Amino acid sequence: MDFLWTEEQLAIKESARRFAEEKLRPEYQANDDKHVFDRVMLKEMGELGLIGSELSEKYGGLGLGYVTAGLITEEISRADFNVAYVQILAGLNGGIIEKFAAPHLAQKWITKIISGEALVAIALTEPSVGSDAANLKLKAERKGDMFVLNGEKTSISAAAQADVAVVFARTGTPEEKARGVSAFLVELDDPNIERTHFDDIGESIVGRGSLFFDNVEVPAENILGEEGLGFIQVMQGFDYSRALIGLQCLAAAKVSVDETWEHVRTREAFGKKISKFEGVSFPLAEAETFIEAATLLCYKTLWLRDQGQPHTAEAAMCKWWAPKVSFEIIHNCLLAHGHGGYSKDYPIQQRLRDVLGLQIGDGTSQIQKIVIAREKIGRDGVPY
Repeated sequence: MDFLWTEEQLAIKESARRFAEEKLRPEYQANDDKHVFDRVMLKEMGELGLIGSELSEKYGGLGLGYVTAGLITEEISRADFNVAYVQILAGLNGGIIEKFAAPHLAQKWITKIISGEALVAIALTEPSVGSDAANLKLKAERKGDMFVLNGEKTSISAAAQADVAVVFARTGTPEEKARGVSAFLVELDDPNIERTHFDDIGESIVGRGSLFFDNVEVPAENILGEEGLGFIQVMQGFDYSRALIGLQCLAAAKVSVDETWEHVRTREAFGKKISKFEGVSFPLAEAETFIEAATLLCYKTLWLRDQGQPHTAEAAMCKWWAPKVSFEIIHNCLLAHGHGGYSKDYPIQQRLRDVLGLQIGDGTSQIQKIVIAREKIGRDGVPY
């Protein structure tokens, strides 16, 4: 692994930083009261190649690899944590569509996703199915050249605003568990799909919600991968998104630490700069250390993916550790700002609320630790 970025990577990193600082940072706090992404902004982001940069050039991507996508995610998240999630959704779902969709569907939707014209969601969680993801209830029944979907998905990121979703549904029997689950590419403007929006404490412009499917007809050609193997095939994409989520959270922590260093360098108490009190400066020094270590883990995971090497355990490490460390660091930064940190005038409290959601979403820390154990000692050594 080379710790020096290429000239091409540095150029797109700088492009992402410039866009983020000019277009995103000024709107981050104002967006806390909004529930949808600015579609004009997403198209600008797409024009710069900042959405799905790792996807194939034949669909409008840059084909730059997973490490480069991580660099973009970091820069975007430093300015607006939530807009960075667009890149993660595009990378995860775009990769699934590119690999498993019919060519004409891949051409249609990946092009729209990369350009910022369309927003894509992933619909896996159900009211009674979270971590036990293979125990899905939403049913997809074959009727001629169609599948008919009935059931509910919940806690779906961007549910109320996405244009299309990768939807997991049961095509087999409940006893088949994961091997009875298939994945479908579903357009969400169908009148038989009802959507709701949740009132959450963070990630406002991403939003969560439920999707209700009432006899929704989906062409059989929209199945992703093989029937009954969608869960097994498609879930491998989470090894990618988990590393990006780690970088997304760590970038929010890093910018909070940077702001806090500046605050303690200028704030005075008892006749001296509060940075001179070790109780203030030492936690920040520790935060810098944790951020550096966790960031390296995330980039190692992306590098392994670029090399075609196994990285499931590393991805799970990224997912449980980086959001936890980031939340704790941002919390400490808020405290270091004193009463000002508790005010909505400052963005630290918003980052704290935003980052918290990703200690749950995309797999809890407990599930990640089971994944790590399973990778190290095999399935016989873990409960499931």
